[in-house]
Amino acid sequence: MSQGIEFNRLMLEMRAMQTDAMSRVKPAAVEETQAAGGPNFAEMLGQAVGKVNETQQASNQLAKAFEIGQSGVDLTDVMIASQKASVSFQAMTQVRNKLVQAYQDIMQMPV
Repeated sequence: MSQGIEFNRLMLEMRAMQTDAMSRVKPAAVEETQAAGGPNFAEMLGQAVGKVNETQQASNQLAKAFEIGQSGVDLTDVMIASQKASVSFQAMTQVRNKLVQAYQDIMQMPV
């Protein structure tokens, strides 16, 4: 049951991040956002990569704590953290693939 709750919470976080990202970047106001000191694409991408790294590090630390037998560390928590890290890494990989494909498409456009 807690896995379903964790999955729903993860999905809600992803939707909130998507809504936040969509509300920040509006085509007509991109220059205004950058001039006003708002985050640009590179910063947002860097933050996303950092978040994926933090998730993976937390998962590794939790797994190590379970392996050495620390009290209060449950196997279900370790597995959930591992799956979160896996899903976030897969999502980041898909984003990278889309960026590479977009770059290749732009480079193949006739001038």
